[in-house]
Amino acid sequence: MNALDKAAGRVEEHGNFVDGAEIEAGTGEMIDVRNPATGVVIARIPNSGPDDVDRAMKSARAAFEGREWGGMDIRARARLVNRMADAFEANLDALYRLETLNNGRPVNETRAQLARLPDFFRYFAGLALARRDSVIPVEGPYLNYTLRKPIGVVANCTPFNHPLMIMCKSLAAVLATGCTTVVKPSEYTPLTTLKLAEIFSEAGLPKGVFNVVLGLGPTTGKHLAEHPDINKLVLTGGTEAGRIAGAAAARVFAHQTMELGGKTPVMVFDDFDVDQAVNYAAFGAFIGAGQTCVCASRHIVQASVYDEFVEKLAAKAKSIRIGDPFDPSTQLGPVISGRQRDRVLSYAGYGNGEGARLVAGGIAATVPGHEGGYFVEPTVFADVSANMRIFQEEVFGPFTSVTRFETEEEALRLANDSPFGLAAAVRTRDVARAHRVAGAVKAGIVWINDHHRLDPASPWGGVGDSGIGREFGTESFDDHFEVKSVMLGTADRRDFDWYRDTAGQGRLN
Repeated sequence: MNALDKAAGRVEEHGNFVDGAEIEAGTGEMIDVRNPATGVVIARIPNSGPDDVDRAMKSARAAFEGREWGGMDIRARARLVNRMADAFEANLDALYRLETLNNGRPVNETRAQLARLPDFFRYFAGLALARRDSVIPVEGPYLNYTLRKPIGVVANCTPFNHPLMIMCKSLAAVLATGCTTVVKPSEYTPLTTLKLAEIFSEAGLPKGVFNVVLGLGPTTGKHLAEHPDINKLVLTGGTEAGRIAGAAAARVFAHQTMELGGKTPVMVFDDFDVDQAVNYAAFGAFIGAGQTCVCASRHIVQASVYDEFVEKLAAKAKSIRIGDPFDPSTQLGPVISGRQRDRVLSYAGYGNGEGARLVAGGIAATVPGHEGGYFVEPTVFADVSANMRIFQEEVFGPFTSVTRFETEEEALRLANDSPFGLAAAVRTRDVARAHRVAGAVKAGIVWINDHHRLDPASPWGGVGDSGIGREFGTESFDDHFEVKSVMLGTADRRDFDWYRDTAGQGRLN
């Protein structure tokens, strides 16, 4: 039975994953989970309420404070995290097929992305073994050192576009630092998160360390973000969702890491090969059906190569094969939902209405045998100016724009004309210019002659409306600890008495 037939023939009902097992949750109407390539319901999940969230939080807190997990020494925890990586790797085939079914990404893309995730855990396990606390040289006869204690329970709200990858960016650091977590995956794509929780439990992860609550963002997500017992909130999603959740978490003084919206500028200079720039443009804009926070959504192209770039990018977009995500020849799958398809098409309408020139796509695509799917043709608008909505607002679909520039200063002005600052990219062979522009563009991540590249050792996050904090790297690892400063006087001060000789004391503290 192929995946499509299986989806059409059987609808599974899932509950939350708490204390190492799936349990019933929610008292209201169940939420349909659909295969975006067909529109067919493949699962139903609960819309968890406050009691469900509280139960998961209590489980995470008990695990954090318990001896089995909270009392585990660093080397034993690192070995366990490496065992989780091995378990992940052993189940890759099942995971990438389930993720393709649930979020519609072509199987080649999904396999390539998920195959890297076990190394997220191995990297953070390595950091756990290599970590050293500080000894700080201070004035006077004192030994000053720091102690780091795991921060506690991490609430993690994840999106639909890269369900496992984005969740694992946080989960790897959580496990390696000795924290625990409650994850609320997107209601569109909960299936692989549940499956991974099951895999890790069977591989020996103690109960309560990794819990999953299912439901809608405005209800279940809200209950989680405002829970009084969270110590850190991690959220990847829209900027407005981040503001709401962040305000709730701030009331309990939880640490926060948020990766929010983006509107990535790609500056293409005329010394770079146009054909290669077009290949990068298509890769940056259309991978994942453009549903990435770092989608190459604004191409800012030097005037001398502008017309050639537009013509070739339009041809490239029209050549991309749209189809069944399980077909190895498919290059572009559906967007996540009918609502998202309509949003992308509405921006095509804005582009046409504001005078931009549509050179490719802009319409829904029909895939034979998948008429209920949410497909959109790769869309390219040229002659886009900075005041247009398609230049300023995040579309989150297979959609990009092209804008002309004359000078480096103008390119940077256009690139920085945005409230977002997650990622940016530069296409040039001029080494000095590459570093100069990378330093001046407003972004937390910059790619020079590349796109979408990440590594667990490299910090990931943005500025402005793109969020706060960093995932990956030592930055993320360190942000899962509270730091305690210990000051020890090493001098023999048995005769100290401030009040015996107050006037003669030279220093109070």
